[in-house]
Amino acid sequence: MSQKVLWWIAVAVVVASVLAPDLFGFYALTLMGLGLVSGFMYPVEDVTTRIAFYVLAVFLPGIADAGGERGIPNDGALLDIPFLGGFVHGFLTNFALVIAGVAIMSVLQAVWNGLTAAGDD
Repeated sequence: MSQKVLWWIAVAVVVASVLAPDLFGFYALTLMGLGLVSGFMYPVEDVTTRIAFYVLAVFLPGIADAGGERGIPNDGALLDIPFLGGFVHGFLTNFALVIAGVAIMSVLQAVWNGLTAAGDD
């Protein structure tokens, strides 16, 4: 399975979670699992890209909620956009789970590589 296929499946699940949130109860678990599998099968080797994944995993939900009252979730400026705002907000928030899965797997692989490295360093 190629990386592109995994990401298209993730986008399809994100879209399904936005359009039909009550259809399936484990969207978050599925999205996190897809991110973990993607991060394991296709590890991020470039340090800059890895840092970008870390930053996106932390800040993308905040960006989706930006412009709202502080401390109140789902109160962002995107939700003020007629008809499409809720969909864009839901897409960004749910896609952050996939990115977080890739970031978590990158950290776990870095720890594993450090523990199993040859030598005394």
